[in-house]
Amino acid sequence: MTHGAPARRDTQEKLPPSYIRRARPADFVQLFPVWFNGVRSFLCCIQRSYKVNTLLGTSRKRSLGDLQLFKTHHCWLIPVPNEHFIDFKKKKLQIHKNRKNKKMCDVVLGSQWGDEGKGKLVDILCEDIDVCARCQGGNNAGHTIVVGDVKYDFHMLPSGLVNPNCLNLVGSGVVIHVPSLFEELENLEKKGLHCRDRLFISSRAHLVFDFHQRTDKLKEAELSENKKSIGTTGKGIGPTYSTKASRSGIRVHHLVSEEEDSWEEFKVRYNRLIDSRYKRYGEFEYDTAAELAQYEKYRETLRPFVVDSVDFMHKAIAENKKILVEGANALMLDLDFGTYPYVTSSATGIGGVLTGLGIPPRTIRNVYGVVKAYTTRVGEGPFPSEQLNKDGETLQTVGAEYGVTTGRKRRCGWLDLVVLKYSNAINGYTHLNITKLDVLDSFKEIQVAVAYRYKGQKLPSFPEDLNVLAKVDVEYVTLPGWEQDISKITEYSKLPENAKKYLAYIEDFLGVPVKWVGVGPARESMLVKS
Repeated sequence: MTHGAPARRDTQEKLPPSYIRRARPADFVQLFPVWFNGVRSFLCCIQRSYKVNTLLGTSRKRSLGDLQLFKTHHCWLIPVPNEHFIDFKKKKLQIHKNRKNKKMCDVVLGSQWGDEGKGKLVDILCEDIDVCARCQGGNNAGHTIVVGDVKYDFHMLPSGLVNPNCLNLVGSGVVIHVPSLFEELENLEKKGLHCRDRLFISSRAHLVFDFHQRTDKLKEAELSENKKSIGTTGKGIGPTYSTKASRSGIRVHHLVSEEEDSWEEFKVRYNRLIDSRYKRYGEFEYDTAAELAQYEKYRETLRPFVVDSVDFMHKAIAENKKILVEGANALMLDLDFGTYPYVTSSATGIGGVLTGLGIPPRTIRNVYGVVKAYTTRVGEGPFPSEQLNKDGETLQTVGAEYGVTTGRKRRCGWLDLVVLKYSNAINGYTHLNITKLDVLDSFKEIQVAVAYRYKGQKLPSFPEDLNVLAKVDVEYVTLPGWEQDISKITEYSKLPENAKKYLAYIEDFLGVPVKWVGVGPARESMLVKS
């Protein structure tokens, strides 16, 4: 530590009173860490014979770079951002960027049951981003981005490919169906998006084979109660994660390795995996020789894209690159925290970001929660705020609620703040992006779910037991609608007052500020709240 510098604290937690950095004889200040208006600050007290005007001048308020210093009695209040620290050299106060604890990663996560519109926010943020990374899931995801008159559909590839200056990584937590990957890449190229030189694939990612997709429905039927569909996309995602967990999976590096006899080893792994599927589900017609021949060609095609993703990410962090992580699916589909078993097979929350990319928690700066202005879900499972009535039909029709990946109709209901409070508790959102607010334009009144009651008792949180969830009584508040078209509005300030009140209610309930509001599918339809 530099002589005279206070101990650095980058935590958001309130600093204890005992934490006081007392000045040494050569110093001329002593610092008292405090919180002032929610900002970590230091009280700067003048020592020995030095006067205030010698150090900082005599005015009540002065600027130090982009920092403001405020005089209070005989002290100066110095708000210091977490990414900075204070140092004293040659009797001069200096503020330094903290380079040892880089917070370079912003994260975009779905906060409900998916289909919130994460892709568009990623696209907007990628205008000023160096690296966009996918951390989990596979081609069961579906993100749509509209640029001008061109609509891009993303499933496995990062949405940051739309930005010609952005590098894109498919991380180790993603499961990859190689034929679908190249099909998606070719479809983007047909629309004029040439991005092969900006796409990178983790060597540690697991491979999805066609037989995984064949056994997907068999697995679903086995797990389902009363043969009721869980709602799988049939893309083989679940079976692939199962083989990954059982340590029998095949990774990208197994396919592209240039080591001697690596292809023979790949075939052994592949045939062993096929045999285990036959033992598990019985014999089913499948051309293993054809798939192996296909993958022998793919190993040459795929190899130029493959990187060590851990090294890739940490080099980007060390070089102060701006990194955006694009989550797939959403928190309520998380394997641990979602409505199990009606969930996907990966960690869709903030934990999946860390394990899917191999980055430490201290690198995370902002977590953006994407929230649809109402609630939708695909597949089976309890849905407390679902509206099986005219309101639900209106939401479905006006919102064009059909899955990008499956084409299935989405179930629709009112915004559920119980779900969002639970989601925020796990992911810790710093800001919200409310999407598809314009879908509510025609409603005279809008209901919002604020609590669940079970057997007459208010539940403290979102229940883990689906038998309980299916029987809850939903407590709603009714808010006034705005009954006007907002899809042409380009500034937040011009939104109807009732629309602003709707957004303010969400902010107040969750304690998280709204930063973006979507009022249409295009880029220019995303309003920024200052």
